[in-house]
Amino acid sequence: MIRCIRLWTGADNNSYFEEGVIDLNLKNNRGDVLSSAFTAQTISFQETSEGGKFDWHNDPVRQIVITLTGTLDFVTRSNEHFTINPGDILLAEDSAGTGHSWKLIGTAPWKRAYIILAPGAAVAFKAN
Repeated sequence: MIRCIRLWTGADNNSYFEEGVIDLNLKNNRGDVLSSAFTAQTISFQETSEGGKFDWHNDPVRQIVITLTGTLDFVTRSNEHFTINPGDILLAEDSAGTGHSWKLIGTAPWKRAYIILAPGAAVAFKAN
């Protein structure tokens, strides 16, 4: 399973998160397990240097962020923390409300891929 954190805006306008996985419920003819496909609009890559941080903000659109390198501490306005490690996926759905912040932990830069989801795209997220 691939670790995934879902981050969303609740009815009270605050950001919340839950841990889960990308559901690998299909098999191909080689015996690999895979997720169902989802529709994406674009993909881009970004890098933030050691010591980077980003104060309170919302995600501009519904997107998947795949961390390639770097470890991050995310925090919501209610002071709930979660950590993203290399190989983790963030399903970012908090495009309104009070938002979240993050800071890099350690010396590695944060290298990541942003996948902008198509409107209404289903993602194979399964909460723990």
